[in-house]
Formats: sequence, structure tokens, C-alpha cells
Amino acid sequence: MQLVKERADGGCERVAPLVFDDQTFNREVTFCRVYSQESKKKLEKLFLQNRISYFIEWQERFLFARLFGGKRQREKNVFTVRINEADVERATELAKGIEDVRLRDAG
Repeated sequence: MQLVKERADGGCERVAPLVFDDQTFNREVTFCRVYSQESKKKLEKLFLQNRISYFIEWQERFLFARLFGGKRQREKNVFTVRINEADVERATELAKGIEDVRLRDAG
């Protein structure tokens, strides 16, 4: 399979497609949940300083869950942090002791 790309001067170039058969690139795992903006900022800063790539998914808590869900659920925002599985051990050491961060269960 080849793709043909038209050039500005009217000519054509042949471009080989990228083939990703039997290759896995997405090694992202859920690392933790964060229950406050301040803790999220601390964690982000640590990850940036230590060159750990991450993705943060914001989850808004509904009023009912905030009222009856216990101390952790009273925060309006909950953040799920995902990182590359190769960085889990190092990130765990960095995240220890940060308030309002709940690490995922190993296993």
C-alpha cells in the first residue's frame, strides 16, 4: 500500500504508510485519584520535575455524592491520574505523603 502526495509544483511523491500491526504503544495505567486542586498541582509539579508523562481526567462529583459520600467525597472535583506503566514504581515513591492522593491498589 502506498499513498501518493501531490506537491505544490504539480509533481507527485510516494509516501509509505505507517504500519502498527502487532505493536502496542498504549501502556497507560490508572495510577491514582486526587481529591483536591492543591494536591493535584503538587503531583503535577513532581511529575514534570522527574520527567514522568501523565494524563489527568477530571470527574465532577454530584451534589448527592458530596453530601453523603464521606470526607473524600466532599470535594467538588476528583481527578484520575494515568501514567505509563514503566513509571509506576518511581511515581509511587514521589506521591507518597501527598495529602488527598489515593494510589491504586497494586495487583
